[in-house]
Amino acid sequence: MMTLLWLIPALPLAGFLMLAIGGTKLPRLVAGIIGVGSVGLAAFLSLAIGVVFITAPPVGDVFVQHLWTWIDIGHFQPSVAFRLDSLSLVFVFVVTFVGFLIHLYSLEFMKEDEGFSRFFAWMNLFVCSMLILVLADNLLLLYLGWEGVGLCSFLLIGFWYKDSSNGAAAQKAFIITRIGDAALAIGLFLLFWEVQTLNIDEILENAPAILSRNDNVILAIGLLLLVGAVGKSAQLPLQTWLPDAMAGPSPVSALIHAATMVTAGVYLLSRMHVVFELSPLVMQTIAVIGAATLLVAGLSALAQRDIKRVLAYSTISQVGYMFLALGVGAWSAAVFHFMIHAFFKALLFLGAGAVIASLHHEHDMFKMGGLRKQLPVTFLTFLIASASLAALPIITAGFYSKDQILWFSWSSELGSPWLWFTGLLGAFITAVYTFRMVFLTFFGEARQQVTHTPGWKIKVPLVILGFLSLCGGFIELPHTLGNLHLFSGFTERTLPGVQVSEAAASSEWILQLVAALAAVGGVGVAYWAFFRKPDNALQVQESTWAGFLLRGWNFDRLYATVFVNPVVWLSGINKNDFINRIYDGIGRLASMVHKMLSRTQNGKIRWYAMGIVIGAVLTLTIVILL
Repeated sequence: MMTLLWLIPALPLAGFLMLAIGGTKLPRLVAGIIGVGSVGLAAFLSLAIGVVFITAPPVGDVFVQHLWTWIDIGHFQPSVAFRLDSLSLVFVFVVTFVGFLIHLYSLEFMKEDEGFSRFFAWMNLFVCSMLILVLADNLLLLYLGWEGVGLCSFLLIGFWYKDSSNGAAAQKAFIITRIGDAALAIGLFLLFWEVQTLNIDEILENAPAILSRNDNVILAIGLLLLVGAVGKSAQLPLQTWLPDAMAGPSPVSALIHAATMVTAGVYLLSRMHVVFELSPLVMQTIAVIGAATLLVAGLSALAQRDIKRVLAYSTISQVGYMFLALGVGAWSAAVFHFMIHAFFKALLFLGAGAVIASLHHEHDMFKMGGLRKQLPVTFLTFLIASASLAALPIITAGFYSKDQILWFSWSSELGSPWLWFTGLLGAFITAVYTFRMVFLTFFGEARQQVTHTPGWKIKVPLVILGFLSLCGGFIELPHTLGNLHLFSGFTERTLPGVQVSEAAASSEWILQLVAALAAVGGVGVAYWAFFRKPDNALQVQESTWAGFLLRGWNFDRLYATVFVNPVVWLSGINKNDFINRIYDGIGRLASMVHKMLSRTQNGKIRWYAMGIVIGAVLTLTIVILL
């Protein structure tokens, strides 16, 4: 069964090729079957291979499938080969299964869009690229998938390209993530220079002995790889592209935020854990970036009016939790939160898309309200996902994944009370902005009438993701609530376990109680501020500090002042320099010659005949004279 591993990325790729070649000539039914069916088959195959991998694990808990040698230059011989272990299997499951549900949802959501076939073509390529990224046996192939998801994000964010603002959002995402991509490429060059390979197994085995000889090299490689992850996962200070990425259709937002691009950085750091563990300074930097990001993004989410932008900042914040876990050495906890986050964040984006479509494309939560009775399935599933995002204790999957991160940020040998307190404060803020969104959207007076109700293709993915958002966390329970470690026991076949200080072990239940109170308290604050006192909430929304948070702490303005405007100013000065005049002259000369030659093509036969005669005379003259 595992020899069919290559089919998992090949099926979405085949779907992309058929849709790209067929284009608009394909009937919508056929295009939908190809787009959804190819990802659905990949998801089914992933589950089947996963069952075989778990029940009959391969030798060393790793299965490598070599397809062909990609490049053969001296000692540099990267292959097109796929590597399946516990880490990549988790990511493959999330990408294919959640991706399939998003594709099924899209059948109805995009049914009237003129770019229906194009949409599914890009979505299939997106899934294929992410699968290549997480299954790659070497870092060069991983980088191919890395660039593939970047390209697809550009295509899908700017999908409705007739609106120039959508094109600008796509360009912004592409350009900002290029900063991280360039750093990652340099990091790979430096890593190859030191280790003489990009094969993941060889790096994990040999890097500790080789890189430990030079602390500066370890630091440089670790920071370069980290910048790559920060750019792709929208962490400080490269987070500004993600809120604008909401220009794409809601299924695109769900795919980018839940299952593919934004979590690529988390995968990269987890996969290269050996390199990062060699540099405590880089590990500390990862934790600080995660802690700062989750707080900054959470506060920004508090002030948003657009329901999708709330979720965008929420994604930045939740990925910040994953970085926090990675930085304190809780590798499995970060991956666990990635999986649970994929369930509830995909559900939130799909639910938000259903709300937006039902209100004739309205995004402003202050113009919604009272939808719980008109959209009962959407309301119930959205409420479940919101409760999981807010980490309501005991009953939601999000509680178990986030609580684990908070616990390790305190108890890990790399953790600290400050990191724990930042995560706790972020959890409180998360509960406030999440239920602010719920109360403004589904409670209170109805400000608009529903013009469209979702069909089964939308409801089925919502219900399935709702179930996973509630029950998905019960495979990993803390010591105080069952002591079940199915997930970490599985992922720790690949990732190292976290080192917990003995002094902190006795305080776990106290920290859990504090975290639970923070989540419940945040819901209570949101209830009082946005349900009981909605008029006061609108006044707060119009305050100066709310405007500052609404603009994402003015990072865009800062970057425009420091980087963009000076470059534009220098370009304006430089555009008329003597170098440009040389090429302008060449262009004008070519244009003049073109005009002269075009006059010979005037359609008059006598001029053509005269030209032939003159040419013949000149030819004969040259022959006679020579």
